[in-house]
Amino acid sequence: MNQKTESFLEQFLAAPSPSGFEEPAARLWRKEAEGFADRVWVDLHGNSFAALNEGGTPRIMLAGHIDEIGLMVTHIDDKGYVYVCGIGGWDPQILPGQRVWIEGSAGRVLGVLGRKPIHLLEDEERKKVVKLKELWVDIGASTKEEATKRVAIGDPGVLAHSPERLGERLLAARGVDDRIGAYVVLEALRHLKELRPSCAVFAVATVQEEVGLRGARTSAFGLDPLVGIAVDVTFTIDTPGTEGEVKRIGEVKLGAGPTLTRGANVNHKLLEILVESARAQKIPFQMEAAPGGTGTDANAMQLSRAGVATALVGVPSRYMHTPCEVIAYNDVDHAAQLIAHAVARIDAESAFLPG
Repeated sequence: MNQKTESFLEQFLAAPSPSGFEEPAARLWRKEAEGFADRVWVDLHGNSFAALNEGGTPRIMLAGHIDEIGLMVTHIDDKGYVYVCGIGGWDPQILPGQRVWIEGSAGRVLGVLGRKPIHLLEDEERKKVVKLKELWVDIGASTKEEATKRVAIGDPGVLAHSPERLGERLLAARGVDDRIGAYVVLEALRHLKELRPSCAVFAVATVQEEVGLRGARTSAFGLDPLVGIAVDVTFTIDTPGTEGEVKRIGEVKLGAGPTLTRGANVNHKLLEILVESARAQKIPFQMEAAPGGTGTDANAMQLSRAGVATALVGVPSRYMHTPCEVIAYNDVDHAAQLIAHAVARIDAESAFLPG
């Protein structure tokens, strides 16, 4: 990752883009793609596409979802306090005391997620898990009329965190799940520009993954690819308390390379190409097991039309679905390089039928 691409990544991760409201990040992604892709466009659903060698065979789709979890305004009371629901899967325990950016029609509004102070909680209340419906957003308004001039029902929001380096080799940011996947597929396409593949390659920044893998379904149907590679974040077991999960999710560590998944969601022959490419290019990788469908865009792509030969590449991430998700820069670079070299091996003679 050079200074230019790192700068783009930081701007990209900073753009608030919860599911259904991905336009800020999508515009940045398409602008970056226009610098090297043959063609760039957006579909009716909001998925963004960047194509290389469109006339080639077979058609290959590289997908990373661009949306992040967020919040949505559901109610404004007479005192000007704003109530919200979750967009995607939140752990409400991390929300009290956080700052939030609400994207209002007149611009960004800063708020604070409030809760009754611990000093005023009864003993039984302190033992209970906080619920999102018990929290409110204080935007500094004193009446409903004042608040509604700044925010409206249905306005989206995200926690107010910007990307930051964590030491020299790590990055902490909200929206890593899975803006980093959208970044990786675009970087893979950039590498492929130099590798001159014979296949047609489409990098896709999909939308609404966090609310049901929706964008991958529509974009895969529209592209009708033979091959699909999804990029998403994956859990690590290198933080305190996660060591006991090694028997369930495997021994995945930050900085040890992207993961490659084996299982029902993955075409065995496509996986072989990825493994062979990693070994040939001396790119480190880790293996993951997934016996059934995965909760990723790979699942939606695999089941599109009459079926797609799919693979899943994971970027190891700590603290998933928090405002401080942590990844290693080298895992990101290795993921993009691995995908590019694997795709460059695929041509019209490549076979993906089982047996």
